[in-house]
Amino acid sequence: IVDIRRPEELSLLKPSGDTLKKKKKKDKNSKEPVTEDILNLCNSPVSSGLPGNPGLYSKTMTPIYDPISGSPASSTITWFSDSPLTDHNCSVLALSYPNCSQEMLAEMYQPRTLADKAKLNAGWLDSSRSLMEQGILEDDQLRLRFKYYTFFDLNPKYDAVRINQIYEQARWAILLEEIDCTEEEMLIFAAIQAYHVSKLSLSSEAQDSTCESEVDEVEAALSNLEVTLEGGNTSNILEDITDIPKLADNLRLVRPKKLSLKAIKSYWFIFRDTSISYFKNEESAQGEPIEKLNLKGCEVVPDVNVAAKKFGIKLLIPVADGMNEVYLRCDNEDQYARWMAACVLASKGRTMADSSYQPEVQKILSFLQMKNMSSQATSDPESVDMKPECFVSPRYAKKYKSKQLTARILEAHQNISQMSLVEAKLRFIQAWQSLPEFGLSYYIVRFKGSKKDDVLGVSYNRLIRIDMATGDPITTWRFSNMKQWNVNWEIRQVAIEFDQNVSIAFTCLSADCKIIHEYIGGYIFLSTRSKDQNETLDEELFHKLTGGQE
Repeated sequence: IVDIRRPEELSLLKPSGDTLKKKKKKDKNSKEPVTEDILNLCNSPVSSGLPGNPGLYSKTMTPIYDPISGSPASSTITWFSDSPLTDHNCSVLALSYPNCSQEMLAEMYQPRTLADKAKLNAGWLDSSRSLMEQGILEDDQLRLRFKYYTFFDLNPKYDAVRINQIYEQARWAILLEEIDCTEEEMLIFAAIQAYHVSKLSLSSEAQDSTCESEVDEVEAALSNLEVTLEGGNTSNILEDITDIPKLADNLRLVRPKKLSLKAIKSYWFIFRDTSISYFKNEESAQGEPIEKLNLKGCEVVPDVNVAAKKFGIKLLIPVADGMNEVYLRCDNEDQYARWMAACVLASKGRTMADSSYQPEVQKILSFLQMKNMSSQATSDPESVDMKPECFVSPRYAKKYKSKQLTARILEAHQNISQMSLVEAKLRFIQAWQSLPEFGLSYYIVRFKGSKKDDVLGVSYNRLIRIDMATGDPITTWRFSNMKQWNVNWEIRQVAIEFDQNVSIAFTCLSADCKIIHEYIGGYIFLSTRSKDQNETLDEELFHKLTGGQE
């Protein structure tokens, strides 16, 4: 809330009793004092920086800039004029602190199943009602978290606090295994924590970076205007309009069959627009394809093991009776990056002509390179003052000895050793966003007409029906195909109507249906944001989409 841009992405979460059980047990039996995860702002060692001046701020969402640093002044700072945050100019919130011990980490709640993960999302507060109306008492503990996983316009120049808060949320999600990742990915996350965020955050370099003066706003605006007048983006725009590129390669097609057997065969694949066609060989590509796969609205999941030279792409394509599961196997990293980026864009209805295609390819290649470094363990690591168990989840800490973990983290670190603090955090966030489960909030629901419970995954652009026993996706519904949704508040049932006469209805068993209703409305509201718009938040529209009529 304090000095964080895009506050509409945030909300308050009340932890459920189940997620605090381990902590309560520790409180009762442990002779050692329990360390609370509360930041004491009054005794913070961080230098105060520039004093906050309430006269500079407005309570509207219109951005007002600090005349000294040039950074946007948050409108909400005036609501906390008596807080130590004002004295410290909020710089304390831009820093990360060392991880807790492995023993403390093991005592924290770690979800093991989808049902456990559903408990994590049950306590979101209602944005349209006050805290008192929701029974929140003076000593109740709430968590300020990013509820919506659409981090719009992240800018290192303005968003030191915001980037750090997102990083912290991602870090704890990894450490407590609230989101699944592979061993290679876990080591990448550990390397970024161990050598950049934890060390640099406590160094003078990190403190200086939060206080250094920024480029003058007028100068930056004139620079942007100069680029626009010179037509710097004209060639890209023309290219996007006139040139629709395609990919053509020999790939292996894998189709799962019964009894876990898989049919693997090589074909000639052509990727054009948002579809993949495959042929018996390159010579037959002039004729009709064996099959054409339309990827718009599909799920794209990486299936990669760099150490084993496995570069696969898992496609879950919506069909009338569920999901069509297809695997593509690439020969090398470059081929995988090009095809994976094309699949990701196609799932969103965009082609390779989109300006985000090449950055997506480079992001995938960079991530693969980091994975490659993490898979090469050295047998004689240098002496490093670190506790590697504090940077990985307890499950991985039990799997390896301390020296083995140190060696593998050192190797992963080689590829990121030249990054600045903010770059390291952004790389961590990007790696988190690359995980298959990123952005999914789970709820246990009962669909109308069904005799068993399912899990509903809510993401920024879709809803996913998931089999609770196996974790496999059953059906995906895109928000872009949604015509309307409503809630029957008497029976607490959510009903949604999509294109092509598709309708679903369900009741939520693990939380109040208002939470899912607010998720849907919130994501639709956030999808309307544009860099061309001013910074004013349309609060009336937000509450209209998320409030409901109980």
